[in-house]
Amino acid sequence: MRLIDSHAHLQADAFAADLASVIESARNGGVERILVPGWDAGSSAAAVELAREWGTEAAVGIHPHDAATATAADWSSVVELATATVVVAIGETGLDYDRLHSPRDAQLANLRRHLRLALDSGKPAILHCRSAAGQRDAQDALIAELEAAGFGGAAARAAFGDRPPAILHSFSGPVDYAAAALEMGIAIAFGGLVFRRGEEASAEVARMIPAGQLLVETDSPYLAPPGVPRGVAAAPNATATPNATAAPNAAPAAPRFSGRRNSPQWVRVTAEWLCQQRAATPDSIGEGLVAAYDSIFRRT
Repeated sequence: MRLIDSHAHLQADAFAADLASVIESARNGGVERILVPGWDAGSSAAAVELAREWGTEAAVGIHPHDAATATAADWSSVVELATATVVVAIGETGLDYDRLHSPRDAQLANLRRHLRLALDSGKPAILHCRSAAGQRDAQDALIAELEAAGFGGAAARAAFGDRPPAILHSFSGPVDYAAAALEMGIAIAFGGLVFRRGEEASAEVARMIPAGQLLVETDSPYLAPPGVPRGVAAAPNATATPNATAAPNAAPAAPRFSGRRNSPQWVRVTAEWLCQQRAATPDSIGEGLVAAYDSIFRRT
């Protein structure tokens, strides 16, 4: 099966000791495209350098967790990095009303400047969105912000034509939230989260997405799907408290991987899940994923 990983934080400390073998394993396993998003100014610069060295693609942005602490200089760095040829998307950004590491008003301001940069650059926005368990306030707020920014309207059509102007990364939420995003032409990416309790709506969503708006990802080194063995190699300090270069989904003062480090080679598990949900063959799913990736993420 042809495979892509539309979201892997390969610049995270978790891969410092064995990045070359991680990339080799992915490519040997059929992963033809890997997109490496940043979560702050430093990790965005690292994503660009990694893309130049390893032939991946990069995205640059500031995660909602860091919205309140990012400086004007950080944002200027992101804007400058966005002009690089290897940068094919803006983000990861979005809203996280679950952990609230940054206040909501700071997250909204941060999201809005990323949406404007996506429209100005013609590079789609990669959107993280999480609400507390049983809630949907972040999803509703995200749809409202996208509509207000012109996504799904004339502004997005002028910047993107018929390409998706944004991606809902590691989808989580109700079916009508997905339907609203799809109506705006936004792509949806699935990862290991689909295998967790409480994410059952993802199966229905997976069956309703047009092929050109469908992606898979790992969110490496996080969200390992079933089958990833414990004790996968990690950086020497992999159980330490996350530092300034840790990946954005890391919970403060918590063990980093619980013995299971996700990596791009494991995107196959989610792709096989998609085959089941869509009653499709591996060949057809793989061809569609690669075509969607190449259409959405274009080097300019």
